[in-house]
Amino acid sequence: MASKVPTYDAQGAPVAETTLPGLFDEPVRKDLIARAAISDQTWYYQPKSNEPRSGMATSARYRGRKDDFGSIKNHGIAMRAHEVLAKGKWGKARIIPGSFKGRRAHPPHVLKNLIEQMNKREYQKALHSALAATAKNAIVVLRGHKVPAKLALPIVFDATAGAKISKTAMIHDILLKLGLEAELDRATHTRRRTGVGSRKGGVTRPKTLLFVVGKGDAAIARAARNIAGVDVVATEKLRVLDLAPGAKPGRLTAFTKSALAELDSQAKAKQ
Repeated sequence: MASKVPTYDAQGAPVAETTLPGLFDEPVRKDLIARAAISDQTWYYQPKSNEPRSGMATSARYRGRKDDFGSIKNHGIAMRAHEVLAKGKWGKARIIPGSFKGRRAHPPHVLKNLIEQMNKREYQKALHSALAATAKNAIVVLRGHKVPAKLALPIVFDATAGAKISKTAMIHDILLKLGLEAELDRATHTRRRTGVGSRKGGVTRPKTLLFVVGKGDAAIARAARNIAGVDVVATEKLRVLDLAPGAKPGRLTAFTKSALAELDSQAKAKQ
């Protein structure tokens, strides 16, 4: 059954009601969402290996064969691959692991498939399930978001709001009018990385609101991205990991009306 939610204007006042697309009626499959979120995470993994020709970019060659032209045997020089210099001179030893800029003895090799693949239809099912979780207040609150009990989810802005809201202060005031002051305050409680993760620098902060915008909502996208803890994503780049950070569904999400229309058309095109 299609549900209706209030639509807010550029002043944060409810002006109408919007019927959510049918994809918000999907059952919330936490197992599919977790699998899809992990699949998204693996795309950020960096394979660690050496360059195949590492240490071999040199003119050095082995010149120690007995009675060979230019042999270095019986010359008091290590019988290793040496650089080829002008006038028959011998340069530094290269290539071998113990030499200057030589190759590594036992370099790491990428033998494991790091990316977790997922079927396209299965991923679409998980994406629709993650979208449906954003419309369930109980799941959103269970994830840790501070949401007023009377606030209908997801939050939807009309076309005028997507074009007129161009300042961060404007969208911040609207979120305060909706009763999300405690939610925005969550992002101020940062945690500094510890251990090996401290080498990455910076701090970690909780994920708060996610803005899903359409193609004509550049103004509100620029305004919302400057709020701490808030992420902005376009409909064509929306992933399950955006809707379920840490593979936990129910992220507090706001849509523009054009974004809902684009998501609905994308879902119908892939049926």
